[in-house]
Amino acid sequence: MRIAPITCLRPAPEHASEFAALPYDVFTSQEARDYVKEHPRSFLAIDRPETGFDEHQDPQAEEVYAHAREVLRDRQLDQTLVRDEHSCYYLYELSTGSHKQLGLLGSISCDDYLEGKLRRHELTLPAKVEDRVRHITTVRAQTGPVFVAYKDSLAVDVILDAARMASPLYDFVSDDGVRQRVWRIAREVAVDAIGVAFTAVGEAYIADGHHRAAAAVRICEQRRAEGREQDPAEYFLAALFPASQLRILPYNRVVADTMGLDESALVASIEAQGFQCGDPQPDAIEPQEKGEFAMFAFGTWRMLKWCGADTDDPVASLDVSVLQDRVLDPVLGIRDPRTNERISFAGGVDAAELATLAGEEGIAFSLYPTSMDEVMAVADAGELMPPKSTWFDPKLLSGLALRRIW
Repeated sequence: MRIAPITCLRPAPEHASEFAALPYDVFTSQEARDYVKEHPRSFLAIDRPETGFDEHQDPQAEEVYAHAREVLRDRQLDQTLVRDEHSCYYLYELSTGSHKQLGLLGSISCDDYLEGKLRRHELTLPAKVEDRVRHITTVRAQTGPVFVAYKDSLAVDVILDAARMASPLYDFVSDDGVRQRVWRIAREVAVDAIGVAFTAVGEAYIADGHHRAAAAVRICEQRRAEGREQDPAEYFLAALFPASQLRILPYNRVVADTMGLDESALVASIEAQGFQCGDPQPDAIEPQEKGEFAMFAFGTWRMLKWCGADTDDPVASLDVSVLQDRVLDPVLGIRDPRTNERISFAGGVDAAELATLAGEEGIAFSLYPTSMDEVMAVADAGELMPPKSTWFDPKLLSGLALRRIW
């Protein structure tokens, strides 16, 4: 992998906790407005600039992107953001409960993306890419980092662990209860060592941020076409973590109704698709291994066990694919989960909350989480994951570093 240190805008230490925010795409429109109303100085006001207008405002209007630029300028004028002119990396640690992950904020070459060394597993939508292109070009900076997983490297681990011995630049607990710590790595010998160590890593994988990456690469290609050389847009902002440290939680499904089936007909239809259906249980249950699905319907829980033939297809073998292809489509009529309004998705919630979401009329399915090995296998095969396959937790914050490219 080709990575490089960054020069950036970043929050002054005393403002980091109030400025940094969860990524723009984890909020609904109303959630974003509510959050910015309560946190007017947060980065989300820049990342989702439509929050500065009423709910009838077209979020893709030119004045909306211009508003993001104005708020960014204001945060510099009031010294919420400071300019770090020295080229450096930032060590980024997230910890919650017993989980901890330690990675690096820096930049990745767009060529790694174009050459397939940075691998993708998610479909990108042109309208969403265009939104990020306009956002980047208007604010003149790459704002949210692309979340990247790389295959574990002992050499990288040793360097990053050594950097943790210094005092952190930031140390705070974010709104979602995650401890956020950031160290600045500016010594030339350490910066050079990191770059060398990553050249031996090989392939890496976009965990989250496919649209941000695609937008950054499009801007790079546009500027290449203009004949620009050694342009800052040749690289894009990224947060890189070893794959073994990442945690994926279940991305569960809730269907609004039973498609007119009573309990016995529902169970019989599912069994006919190749599942073993357990006895009804009053208490909430969750799958304990791949191939198990906990279903809540008609006020009780049942464990479903997939008994069909194994497949070498990395997409078809995913639990989310089995559920979609064997239950949601043929039994419940959810042919396209991207567009069907009868289905909703609940990432990282427990079984009790799922039952509440399903209510008396619906059905909830609790899934065993997709593994990072499965994500990498799909990406290595050049395939795409089904929608809503992974819920990475904890979520990275945006706004800890903004990389200027103009």
